[in-house]
Amino acid sequence: MIIIKNSEQLMLMRRAGRITAEALLVAKEAIRPGISTKEVDTKIRAFIEKCGAVPSFLGYGGFPGSACISINEQVIHGIPSSKVIIKDGDIVKVDVGARYRGYNGDSARTFPVGKVSDEALRLISVTEKSFYEAIKFAKAGCRVGDIGHAVESFVISNGFSVVRDYVGHGVGAELHEEPEVPNFGRPGRGARLYSGMTVAIEPMVNAGTANVKVRGDGWTVVTEDGKLSAHYENSVAITDTDPILLTEIG
Repeated sequence: MIIIKNSEQLMLMRRAGRITAEALLVAKEAIRPGISTKEVDTKIRAFIEKCGAVPSFLGYGGFPGSACISINEQVIHGIPSSKVIIKDGDIVKVDVGARYRGYNGDSARTFPVGKVSDEALRLISVTEKSFYEAIKFAKAGCRVGDIGHAVESFVISNGFSVVRDYVGHGVGAELHEEPEVPNFGRPGRGARLYSGMTVAIEPMVNAGTANVKVRGDGWTVVTEDGKLSAHYENSVAITDTDPILLTEIG
């Protein structure tokens, strides 16, 4: 069931979204060569809790971290670890959720570390831009397929591929709500968008094949060919006009 939020619920989601966005800034400032992903995760958790919220991901389905931190060929769901040390040239995906007074924010960014390849920088840029292509259709009257088609068309035109095994989703009192929001689709198809819906739109873009696999830890998703992947996500409120980016500061 798709849940339409009222003004009070949207206000709480704005607060949850801001905490989420600021937690990503904490991650950005912390990430550097030599730091472990566990240390970054600890800083994220401390910040979220200081804001009077709780990390949405911690314990979700048994996930052991407060954030998913995925490096290079890791697409999503990387488990923070004291044994995983960030290096110069890495690209680091941080996916964060904060739950505030019963409502969740969900957002992700990909951060380059030090001197990264030109291809990595272009991959990060295309992934972010594909999100902004998508939100042109994130308004009442459009359909989920319009969003997915916009992401995939832009990504393919730039020589990359979109992950099909994992998709965006509704977000609110539950971290994952209906509808699913794939990064592919046909225009005019899928669930219709209504004012008051809140969705997490999250392009996951691979430098090579779209195919992915899950590592033996049961969580970490990696590209099948070992090539780089990037991730960009915001929680978005649908209105009759322009969408509201709940997890963007400014």
